[in-house]
Order: sequence, then C-alpha cells, then structure tokens
Amino acid sequence: MYDIKGIYEAYTVDEAINLLKENPDLHVIAGGSDVLVKIREGKMAGLDLLSIQLVDELRNIDLLEDGSIRIGALNSFSKITDNEIVKKYINTLGEAVDTVGGPQLRNIATIGGNVCNGAPSADSAPTLFSYNAIIELKGVDGVREVPIQEFYKGIGKVDLKDTELMTGVKITKENYKGYVGHYFKYAMREAMDIATSTCAISAKLNEDLIVEDVRAAYGVAGPMPIRTYKAEDFLKGKELTDENIGKFAKLALEELSPRDSWRASKDLRTQVLYEIATRCLKECRAKHKGGQYA
Repeated sequence: MYDIKGIYEAYTVDEAINLLKENPDLHVIAGGSDVLVKIREGKMAGLDLLSIQLVDELRNIDLLEDGSIRIGALNSFSKITDNEIVKKYINTLGEAVDTVGGPQLRNIATIGGNVCNGAPSADSAPTLFSYNAIIELKGVDGVREVPIQEFYKGIGKVDLKDTELMTGVKITKENYKGYVGHYFKYAMREAMDIATSTCAISAKLNEDLIVEDVRAAYGVAGPMPIRTYKAEDFLKGKELTDENIGKFAKLALEELSPRDSWRASKDLRTQVLYEIATRCLKECRAKHKGGQYA
C-alpha cells in the first residue's frame, strides 16, 4: 500500500507553481519511479503530492534558433533516446539514459526527476555535466538558469527552492558542436541495475587527434557527480595517445572520492573508475576517426 495523504494535479507550469506557493509542503511527482518506491518503503509516507504528469508543455524537445537544445523536464528516458535531435547532436545523452533499468522504467522515469533527485548514481547526470548543461527553473520569483555543476549540492540535495519547478535542461551549441562523447556505466549486473561507477566524456579533437577541449564527469565517485578539471587541463593540447589517456585516467583519480559500500569496495571502485575513463576516451578517439562528432 501507498501511504499518501493527498494528491494535487496541475495542468500548466504556472498552476503547479501556484499550488506550491499555497501548499509549501507539497512534494512534486512526475513519473513516480523514485517517489512511489520511497513512499512504499515508508521513507516518505504520509505526503501530499503534486502531480505534474499532465503538464504537456514540459514534454517538448527543441532545437532553438541559437542552436541550443532544450529538453523539457517531463520527457521520459525512452523519448529522449528515440528523439531525432538527440540522436543527431547529443547522442551520448540518449545512450546514457538508455542504460537505466528496464523498458518499463525508461518509459515512466523523467529527466527532470532524475536530476532533481540529486542521486550520485543518476545515469543522466555525468553526461549532462560533460555537456555543461543548464538547468531551467521557474517559481514565484521568476525564471532561473543554473549551471548543472552549481545545481547539485550534495547527496540528494539540489538548488531547487520550495516554490520552484524544474522546467527543462538546455545544452548550448558551443558545448556539443564538434564534440565526440561516450558514456560508460559499470554495474554488478549487465542490465537493470544501479550504477556502481560511471563516466561520461565529451572531447573536441583536431585532425591530428590533438585534444582541443575535454570534459570528464564521474558518477558514484563522490557525494555528487564530479568533473575532473585538473585532469582535463593536463590533456588539453596533447595528442590522444594511449599513454596520455592512461595518464589522464590516473590523474583524475586524485580528484575523485570513491567510497566503500555494500555495492562495492573503495579499491574496486578506484580500479573501475580508471578503466572506464580509458575506455571512454578510446571510444571518443574511435568516433572522431569515424567522423561521428556533432
């Protein structure tokens, strides 16, 4: 049974914001893949819920006039993976969210819920970090745009005010044009499992395989997704050789904080994080050689 005190429904973003203003204790629910599980476990029992499932204005995926790609917060993982704009320009995101659970989960889980949950294991997060994504928020005080690196505040904590709603994710053209990317998820099972460690890398290479820019983000390597800026700086201007890839992966470990847990030991996570970083960069190199960059 689900111990739910009451359910409110909104049909527009503004209606949802007004309901949040009038009822500060409301908890927003989109697909429900996280919230309903926690309610059933008793961790969030007795809540008043605000369902935004009927807010259709949050379901668009658009290529804007300035080249930015905007993904509405209510888009399911399945829709993101199958979308032609995503496939053409930011396919790494589609590949990442396609690793989440099984088909049933991907059909209901939303990118907005995945981001706002603040979990370090969220499969969309590392790729969004590697794209320098911007989180769009709307509340009683108006619209805010927050870089995703600033949106995450810790385990389960994000920069979302009580009267705000996440409305979408935006990736600007300068952050995907000419880049190749790859996402690697390591889990104990091959499918339908929470990530043990993840890595997403976006890289821009010239014709001589010199790294003009690179962004690497890791999941389950600390209390929230982590960019490895020092390792990125090391690789910029260097040829993407196996030797430099190995040096990058080793340097990145100095910026990460893997931990022991029932899912995996710190030593195992450290080894995995090194390996998946090397695989991501080698895959980026292969995609570049194959002309698969956006």
